[in-house]
Amino acid sequence: MVRVLIGGVLVLVISMGVGRFAFTPILPAMQAATGLGTDAAGLLASLNYLGYFLGALGVGLVPQGAARTAVFRTALIASVTSTAGMGFTEGMVAWAMLRFVSGLASAGLFILGIAMTLDALARAGRESWSGWLYTGVGLGIASSGLFVAVMGDRLGWRGDWLWLGLACLGFGTLSWLWVSDPPREPGHTVAARPTSAPAFRPSVPMVLLTLAYFLEGAGYIVTGTFLVAILKTMPETAQLGAAAWMVTGLAAMPSGILWAAAGRRLGLWRALILAHVVQAVGILLPITGSPAAALLSAVLFGGTFVGIVTLSFTLGRHLSGGASARVIGALTAVYGLGQIIGPVPAGLVVARTGSFDSALLGAAAAVLAGALLLAAGAWMAGRRDPAAVALGAGRG
Repeated sequence: MVRVLIGGVLVLVISMGVGRFAFTPILPAMQAATGLGTDAAGLLASLNYLGYFLGALGVGLVPQGAARTAVFRTALIASVTSTAGMGFTEGMVAWAMLRFVSGLASAGLFILGIAMTLDALARAGRESWSGWLYTGVGLGIASSGLFVAVMGDRLGWRGDWLWLGLACLGFGTLSWLWVSDPPREPGHTVAARPTSAPAFRPSVPMVLLTLAYFLEGAGYIVTGTFLVAILKTMPETAQLGAAAWMVTGLAAMPSGILWAAAGRRLGLWRALILAHVVQAVGILLPITGSPAAALLSAVLFGGTFVGIVTLSFTLGRHLSGGASARVIGALTAVYGLGQIIGPVPAGLVVARTGSFDSALLGAAAAVLAGALLLAAGAWMAGRRDPAAVALGAGRG
């Protein structure tokens, strides 16, 4: 089971740390060498998130068994080749295609890799290990940041993509061998669905949570895309760019576990509101131009975005009244839409003004607006059942 868990962690390193977020530390070197504008960079980021969104919708249709394993392995190949391919190409058309394919592959790896790993842990009675799986997101971000910080000047942006692709090939080989679905047993039949499955009627608190999650996706992704580029534009913080991204990853590694504990102690609503406020502060700190504030920004940002996902999914399951799969699917969809939308206007504003300040203010405002919606949701849930807010959820 240890090998399965390691394989699952490596899947998240490949899909999220490299496939989705390695673009962030490499972006400044690409811009300096090729003249890539911030508006074009925002478009490339959005195409990656569009691929992820569409991939997430399609992957949900893949049945368990050999088909799921085959799609997962295809996504591994696509992720490795689209990462390395960035180093072999130059020009918006090729980059756009590769970033879109990378997004599709990331969705397949992230969703199917997590599902197969969690299923394997459940079959072995090791569900308690599942919290460690999500450390792969932060580990991937930290590793890619460290690699670019140490080797970026020597290899150039092309070399960064090529060597990260090679590293993903090695990690992916282990995941290929260790993460899979068992074949269906002969004569296996699918259990009939209960005839009285609970109907799901979205409550006002659930709608408010969904809207808040959309705003979180649109707000956090501005920093998630441009943090290193932001720091590189200011003389005081120019040397901290790649290092700050590494700090972001290190802070993200325990984020899900720590915020889950905060949810148990404070209640899910309160912990989620607090995480939004802390993240908004982290988004705004680079505006000060202070190196210390830049590092603190990386800590606060990295320490919240995985935690917000964890808390939102947990709260959504509480509010679903038994229809948790539908709720998590809806939350994933709106989060993906937010990520698609966020980088484009941010990139356009920066290209027009020459400063990231307005983009960061807008991103922080979106996250804080989400916190206000969550506060309204907690109030509505408390009116229905005051005890539920202490536990974190109102009744759907």
